[in-house]
Amino acid sequence: MFSRAIPRPAPRVSRFAMCEAQPQLNLLQHLPSRAWRPIRRQCQRRHETTFRQKLKDGYRRNPYQFSFAVGMIVILSGLAASIPYYNEHYIIRPFHNYPEPVAKKLRRAVFYSQGRYLDLGEANRYFRQALQIANELGMDPFSPEILGVKLAISSVFEQAGHFSLAVDVLEVMRADCLRFIDEFGDKHWNNGNRSRVLKVIVMLDVQMAELYNSKYVNEPEQAEKRLTEAVETALREKHRRDNEGVKPGEGDWMSDEEMGGTIEALAHHYEKYDSHYLATPLFLQALALCPPKSCHSVVLMNNISTCLAQQTTPPPSSGPDSFPNTPPPSRPSMVEYARQWATKALDRAAAISPPERTNECDVGCAVATHNLGEFLEMDGRLKEARQKYEEAFSLAKAVGFAEGKLNAKAGISRVKALEKGQ
Repeated sequence: MFSRAIPRPAPRVSRFAMCEAQPQLNLLQHLPSRAWRPIRRQCQRRHETTFRQKLKDGYRRNPYQFSFAVGMIVILSGLAASIPYYNEHYIIRPFHNYPEPVAKKLRRAVFYSQGRYLDLGEANRYFRQALQIANELGMDPFSPEILGVKLAISSVFEQAGHFSLAVDVLEVMRADCLRFIDEFGDKHWNNGNRSRVLKVIVMLDVQMAELYNSKYVNEPEQAEKRLTEAVETALREKHRRDNEGVKPGEGDWMSDEEMGGTIEALAHHYEKYDSHYLATPLFLQALALCPPKSCHSVVLMNNISTCLAQQTTPPPSSGPDSFPNTPPPSRPSMVEYARQWATKALDRAAAISPPERTNECDVGCAVATHNLGEFLEMDGRLKEARQKYEEAFSLAKAVGFAEGKLNAKAGISRVKALEKGQ
């Protein structure tokens, strides 16, 4: 910044110049003093007064139109201010890891994959174009970004109700990942890519099993196969790391909670199809991997209790490794074991306090109490069973557990009917 100085004019000699040399007369000493206000303040006040007056006049002339106009100005100003934020957080940031040509196609694909503009054909076309451009630009086909695009394609098919197509996409992804491990896995020990792709394989197996188990696909054999492969892959890699050690740069493997969740998924599959004698040891293994202060451990204990109570004796084995002299556990002993696990679930929930305690603990308490009522009902102790059902109903009502309330009501009605028949 610089300033320009205005040259001062040279003094001119006039007939009034001589007055400067003469003494000045104090002619204004009797005039009253006057406080002069700065010109700037006067102008500002005049401007404010005029603006306020115009607003008041406009409101008096037509209050409704004036209020509507002011409201529209405020709304449009807010929208104009939010456009840069929306563009940054919803248009650019979600695709900042992709080159712009790929991101452009992905934005179009996302636009056609949701909302009222849903068009499965257009979304699939733009997703495919994005993958083709990414391949031409040299992006790693097994990078998280590209695998994420393929998962998005499967998700779009699933949301549109094309479950078979969603499964096909996941099957192709799994085959590609397995080929990567077989052909290039030994070259990626030290950059973490092998471990990352193995995790993706486990995740794909679990996700495919959910689709295979759904009523729209209904292929439980394939679901069991994929879940078994997921558990075997997870345990095999963990066993290798425990025995051989983690290589430099190999990266982390699945956490205990992730391992437990994978094992628990297979256990739920067996439980769904009444293979409780297979589900019980899996729930026990998942419980061993669960943190002791986690409310999910209460849920796992309830699952173990339910499996023990519903477990039937597996068919006897006649192979060379069988033990014909070992009698199977009796039904009353299995019910007693189930009661012990339900009691353990209540004790575990009581030992967990906030902030670790969540709604899962409260739901687990309601389920465990209901299970204890069923065990008492099996033993013919109907009065005690009804008390447990009423307690389970109160717990379920307090935490908003609708299914627990319905089951407890059914238990109370059933016990009352049995009491009347005695």
